[in-house]
Amino acid sequence: MTLTANERRLLELVATAAKPVAMPAFFNTIHPPTFKKGAPQDDPARRAWVRHQLDLFDVSLRLWYIGLVEIVHPANGERPDLVVITDAGRAALGLGA
Repeated sequence: MTLTANERRLLELVATAAKPVAMPAFFNTIHPPTFKKGAPQDDPARRAWVRHQLDLFDVSLRLWYIGLVEIVHPANGERPDLVVITDAGRAALGLGA
Protein backbone atom coordinates (compact mmCIF):
# COMPACT_ATOMS: atom_id res chain seq x y z
CA MET A 1 0.00 0.00 0.00
CA THR A 2 1.30 3.42 -0.92
CA LEU A 3 0.88 6.12 1.71
CA THR A 4 1.32 9.84 1.22
CA ALA A 5 3.98 11.55 3.32
CA ASN A 6 1.31 12.95 5.66
CA GLU A 7 -0.44 9.57 5.97
CA ARG A 8 2.84 7.85 6.76
CA ARG A 9 3.92 10.46 9.32
CA LEU A 10 0.57 10.51 11.12
CA LEU A 11 0.41 6.72 11.17
CA GLU A 12 3.98 6.56 12.54
CA LEU A 13 3.06 8.95 15.35
CA VAL A 14 -0.02 6.88 16.23
CA ALA A 15 2.11 3.71 16.13
CA THR A 16 4.65 5.09 18.60
CA ALA A 17 2.05 6.35 21.08
CA ALA A 18 2.00 4.47 24.37
CA LYS A 19 -1.80 4.72 24.67
CA PRO A 20 -4.78 5.58 22.46
CA VAL A 21 -4.40 9.07 21.00
CA ALA A 22 -6.39 11.81 19.32
CA MET A 23 -4.84 12.20 15.88
CA PRO A 24 -5.34 16.01 15.80
CA ALA A 25 -2.86 16.21 18.69
CA PHE A 26 -0.13 15.44 16.14
CA PHE A 27 -1.14 17.94 13.48
CA ASN A 28 1.18 20.71 14.74
CA THR A 29 4.01 18.20 14.98
CA ILE A 30 3.61 17.36 11.30
CA HIS A 31 2.99 20.93 10.12
CA PRO A 32 3.96 23.42 12.85
CA PRO A 33 2.77 27.00 12.56
CA THR A 34 5.17 29.14 10.52
CA PHE A 35 3.49 32.48 11.13
CA LYS A 36 4.08 34.97 13.91
CA LYS A 37 1.77 34.82 16.89
CA GLY A 38 -0.96 37.38 16.35
CA ALA A 39 -0.63 37.30 12.55
CA PRO A 40 -3.82 38.43 10.81
CA GLN A 41 -6.26 35.83 9.50
CA ASP A 42 -5.32 36.65 5.91
CA ASP A 43 -1.59 36.20 6.48
CA PRO A 44 -0.35 33.85 3.71
CA ALA A 45 1.63 31.68 6.13
CA ARG A 46 -1.39 31.36 8.44
CA ARG A 47 -3.66 30.48 5.51
CA ALA A 48 -1.18 27.82 4.32
CA TRP A 49 -1.02 26.36 7.84
CA VAL A 50 -4.84 26.20 8.01
CA ARG A 51 -4.87 24.33 4.67
CA HIS A 52 -2.33 21.86 6.09
CA GLN A 53 -4.48 21.35 9.21
CA LEU A 54 -7.59 20.68 7.11
CA ASP A 55 -5.63 18.29 4.89
CA LEU A 56 -4.54 16.39 8.00
CA PHE A 57 -8.16 15.97 9.07
CA ASP A 58 -8.77 14.35 5.67
CA VAL A 59 -5.70 12.16 6.20
CA SER A 60 -6.94 11.05 9.63
CA LEU A 61 -10.32 10.12 8.18
CA ARG A 62 -8.67 8.16 5.37
CA LEU A 63 -6.46 6.21 7.79
CA TRP A 64 -9.58 5.19 9.70
CA TYR A 65 -11.64 4.50 6.56
CA ILE A 66 -9.04 2.15 5.06
CA GLY A 67 -8.57 0.36 8.39
CA LEU A 68 -5.07 1.48 9.36
CA VAL A 69 -6.27 2.93 12.67
CA GLU A 70 -9.14 1.88 14.90
CA ILE A 71 -11.26 4.06 17.15
CA VAL A 72 -11.11 2.53 20.61
CA HIS A 73 -12.75 5.39 22.53
CA PRO A 74 -15.33 7.33 20.49
CA ALA A 75 -15.59 11.09 20.92
CA ASN A 76 -17.83 12.01 23.82
CA GLY A 77 -18.27 15.77 23.56
CA GLU A 78 -15.34 16.44 25.88
CA ARG A 79 -12.57 14.85 23.81
CA PRO A 80 -12.14 13.60 20.23
CA ASP A 81 -11.96 10.00 19.09
CA LEU A 82 -8.97 8.12 20.49
CA VAL A 83 -7.32 5.67 18.12
CA VAL A 84 -4.69 2.95 17.97
CA ILE A 85 -2.88 1.50 14.99
CA THR A 86 -4.25 -1.76 13.57
CA ASP A 87 -2.32 -4.77 12.30
CA ALA A 88 -3.00 -3.48 8.77
CA GLY A 89 -1.51 -0.14 9.80
CA ARG A 90 1.60 -1.84 11.15
CA ALA A 91 1.91 -3.80 7.92
CA ALA A 92 1.56 -0.59 5.87
CA LEU A 93 4.50 0.83 7.82
CA GLY A 94 6.48 -2.39 7.45
CA LEU A 95 6.38 -3.04 11.20
CA GLY A 96 4.78 -6.45 11.04
CA ALA A 97 1.79 -7.46 13.14
